[in-house]
Amino acid sequence: MFPIRTNNRKAISVVMTTLIILVAATVLGIGVVLYGTSLSQTGGQTQSIQAQGVKMWVNATYAGGPGGPGGPIGWGAAAIRNNGDVLATVNTIEIRGVSLPFSNWYVDFNQTQVTSGSNFQAQFNYTKNDMNGNLIGSAANGAKINSGNTGSCTQSPRNTASFTTLVMQTDAAAINLPLCLQQASGPVTLNPGQEMIVFFKLPYSLLNPVDSGTPVTVGIFAGNVGGPTTVTVGNP
Repeated sequence: MFPIRTNNRKAISVVMTTLIILVAATVLGIGVVLYGTSLSQTGGQTQSIQAQGVKMWVNATYAGGPGGPGGPIGWGAAAIRNNGDVLATVNTIEIRGVSLPFSNWYVDFNQTQVTSGSNFQAQFNYTKNDMNGNLIGSAANGAKINSGNTGSCTQSPRNTASFTTLVMQTDAAAINLPLCLQQASGPVTLNPGQEMIVFFKLPYSLLNPVDSGTPVTVGIFAGNVGGPTTVTVGNP
């Protein structure tokens, strides 16, 4: 008789197999939980801005006086809030498809000033303009606010080309802190929940007196978020 040969290859024990299955199931479960948590956190972080109180005006006067070389004077204003969960950088204001340069923006994002009283919900007004088309104070006082009320913020002198600061009192009773609107040099970044107020000067002749009373589209964006608002042009 031939000798019976035995197979000496060792098999994985039942206990070891069970342990491997348990470990694999645990690792897989942890991975699913982490992936689900990641999706939940990502889904909860949204970028969003809201513009309110948007205004547009066109003045029949011309920069440099009637018939001056500048063209009709136009301005706009808006209050903007970051109502998302992440930083929002406001980088575009468009009128009729024309993107306004940052040097035409006059912005206050000091949260103490912007949220003072009814500033953020104010009915913004055109006030007056100088011969260069720059706004000079508010309808409440017709000129700049005394520097003692505004600390280090002093309005630029009228009739100057290098107009960098606009002091705006939004209420006649002067209960709200004055706004210190500074000429922008780039996009404005807001933390979640933060707000800003911007007055923006239009390129000459972008609007004309005949546009008064007609709807115009104003687009305010932070990257890909934001959108257009239709505004009826006022005539101060």
